[in-house]
Amino acid sequence: MIEDKNQQRTSLSELGEFGLIDHLTKNLKVKHSTTVKGIGDDAAVLDFKNEQVVVTTDLMVEGVHFDLSYVPLKHLGYKAVVVNLSDVYAMNAMATQVTVSIAVSNRFPLEALEELYAGIETAAKVYNIDVVGGDTTSSTKGLLISITALGKADAKKVVYRNQAKPKDLLVVSGDLGAAYMGLQVLEREKEVFKVNPQNQPDLSPYTYLIERQLKPEARKDIVELLEKLGVKPTSMIDISDGLSSEIIHLCTQSKVGCVLYETKIPIDPALISTCEEFDIDSTTVALNGGEDYELLFTMSQEDYDKIKGNPNLSVIGYMEEEREGINLITRAETKIPIKAQGWKNFND
Repeated sequence: MIEDKNQQRTSLSELGEFGLIDHLTKNLKVKHSTTVKGIGDDAAVLDFKNEQVVVTTDLMVEGVHFDLSYVPLKHLGYKAVVVNLSDVYAMNAMATQVTVSIAVSNRFPLEALEELYAGIETAAKVYNIDVVGGDTTSSTKGLLISITALGKADAKKVVYRNQAKPKDLLVVSGDLGAAYMGLQVLEREKEVFKVNPQNQPDLSPYTYLIERQLKPEARKDIVELLEKLGVKPTSMIDISDGLSSEIIHLCTQSKVGCVLYETKIPIDPALISTCEEFDIDSTTVALNGGEDYELLFTMSQEDYDKIKGNPNLSVIGYMEEEREGINLITRAETKIPIKAQGWKNFND
């Protein structure tokens, strides 16, 4: 793709902070009755009446969480919303509102922020949420995005990380590892481009993997599915840091052990072929890759028949007494301890 060097660039200083906010949020409409007052005042006003409110926030920093050399701004806006909604769904709640705060350097014109907000607006439509506020400010370090998501749930339906019991089944939605390998493909092509800027990569064999990295989806549908099936998880977490890390979180907070079967981990064929190309073990990627935003949960064995054969869910193990430890049963039927090797903030 040849870049248009004559794109219109409108300086943010031409609008000012409030003009910028008005411009970027003019197409956002209120959809929820819980939103009494959205954008346009000193604060949003929300009314959840008798339901419990779930709140989560996430910060994304250019150069740490995303690379704009291959991440389109529209995709970034979409993803920034989705990763927060995923945390709400991991509580077995329904997301209803978000606030969006950004810090931008003077290298970003208005048109760039329009692209970013187009992604945010798309996510708001897809997931039926209201954007009810936020903040904008200047930055000397590129682009920073902070999003707070709110949701609601009946008090009896909220699921925490600390209620898993021995003999509970360990279940995961979707497939794992694709987002990580999508990132590896993008990073490889970036390095090729540095050497030969005229090279145009053929990314068609990696479409699924790249989409999982650039445009992940939060599993609202799984929360709705479990409700429909009459299954309430005993514990739940979303897979943002890697399967191994999230299993350890569930086990540590619930004070239980776990048996995970390597042969049961759901992996897409596109991941297997790309791992072979990169000479990386696909199980290692599925365990430690992260950014899958699938839901990992435990459930009573009594509910197994309700999910049996469902293509959206895979039973990958079961919980044990804490003294048994947290272990992986390999394809060779060897038991090895699971270690957290996924994403860690503040690494050197």
